[in-house]
Amino acid sequence: MRNESLDFLNMIKNQKSNARSKTEDRSKVKTTVQEEVKEVSKPLPKKELRPLTKREEKELLIAVIDTETNWDDVVMSIGVAIGRASDFKCLEKKYYVFDRESRKGGMYSYVLHMRDVPEVVCSRERAMDEIKEYFAQNHIDMLFAYNAKFDYNHLPELKEYNWYDIMRIAAYKQYNHSIPETLQFCKTGRLKSDYGVEPIMKMLSGNRRYSEVHNAVLDAEDELKIVELLKQKIDVYECARIN
Repeated sequence: MRNESLDFLNMIKNQKSNARSKTEDRSKVKTTVQEEVKEVSKPLPKKELRPLTKREEKELLIAVIDTETNWDDVVMSIGVAIGRASDFKCLEKKYYVFDRESRKGGMYSYVLHMRDVPEVVCSRERAMDEIKEYFAQNHIDMLFAYNAKFDYNHLPELKEYNWYDIMRIAAYKQYNHSIPETLQFCKTGRLKSDYGVEPIMKMLSGNRRYSEVHNAVLDAEDELKIVELLKQKIDVYECARIN
């Protein structure tokens, strides 16, 4: 005859043992996860910038990117202005109009095709392939844009490059010495308002009649001109990097 009391005591003992084992397992998993999270959260070592030599700076090229979007908020044109990192003079321009996307139309479709502005009308895929091939041939990996997050987010094909926001320099009085002290600033030195391409270009150039065209390649050229007029060294823009 089985001893039912003994069986009952063994059953309770086994349950306690199993519960303790599960608790220990959960504790081990929790510890492991915490260690993994801690490892992932560990900040990456900051890369120290080496100042460019005169020769490197003279030969280094940068690209300024500007885009225009259609009513669906999809890029329908892209302009690229190429400049030297030593003086930011414009050396070459490229302008692509995306055939399918431009047919949708957008706010600035009326300046999409302009007289005396050479353009290539093609697919987005072809345009991006040609731009990336040009960058590779000319060793360009620094892309500049005004309010760069907009263009960066709309051009996933170019996310592998280093992106810099011109506005993060142009809107600050410590970098843009053409900003009048009479204007209102944040504690960081950034203008509180009116720091788009048009007002900044007016300050820097002294041309109060300047008007932003909203044609991608002409705007890219103007934004490169802003970089030139700011007269900051290329390494200053490291604090304006967005990726």
